[in-house]
Order: sequence, then structure tokens, then C-alpha cells
Amino acid sequence: MNVNDVIQASEEAADLMGSLSHPQRLLVLCALADGEKPVSQLREELAIDQVRMSQQLMRLRADGLVESRRVGTTVYYKIARSEILLIIEALQKAFCPDPPFKLGSGGGDRGEIKETSAAALEPLPLPRRSRTKS
Repeated sequence: MNVNDVIQASEEAADLMGSLSHPQRLLVLCALADGEKPVSQLREELAIDQVRMSQQLMRLRADGLVESRRVGTTVYYKIARSEILLIIEALQKAFCPDPPFKLGSGGGDRGEIKETSAAALEPLPLPRRSRTKS
């Protein structure tokens, strides 16, 4: 790997860390590590009010970390990038000795993520955003 590749990778990692730098966004990703969930379930599990939940989900979606789909009036969210599961798992091991949400413990639909092994993960670049604080 040449220095330009390392520079690019460090910029992408810094962008990702910026996306993860809010406690409520981390909580949402921890809850979604178990699989797809409707917004109402996320709000109930995490005790986050509707406005804050909408703000955090909008940021995660804009940063390409979650995907949504609508069924009638219900909106479901899931993790969009498989490497996020590795990061959430590492954070849980470091900071949550008994995490309330455990990877792979639920019956949620994780789509392609469910079948992905750690060895086969290929990180995708984050969409470029302006570096404004939110």
C-alpha cells in the first residue's frame, strides 16, 4: 500500500468516526446490529424522542451507514455497510461488558450482512460531506 492509499484510507476512517461520534447514533447502530427494525421499535428500545431519532437516522442515512425501506406507513432501518458490524462489535467488547443488543441474537432481517464473514468484508468509501458539526 502506498502513502496515497494510506492517506485516502485515513480520510475515510476519519469521516466514518465523525459519523459515529454521537452517542445516540451509536445506540441506533447497536440496536440495528441485531437486524432490521422499524423506527417505532428503535424509539421504544432506546428511549429517544421522535425528533432526535429522526435527526440521527437522517444523518446515518446521509452518511451511507443505514438504509431504509417503507411498508405502508412503517419505515424500517438496517445497517447498510457490513464493516459497521465489526466496529459495533469492537465497541461493545471495549465498552459494554453485557451489551443490551447482541450481534446476531435476534431474528431480524439483516439481508446480505447476515451472510458476510469478517474475512470477506470490503469497506466501502463514505460519501463525502462537508465537515460541519451536528
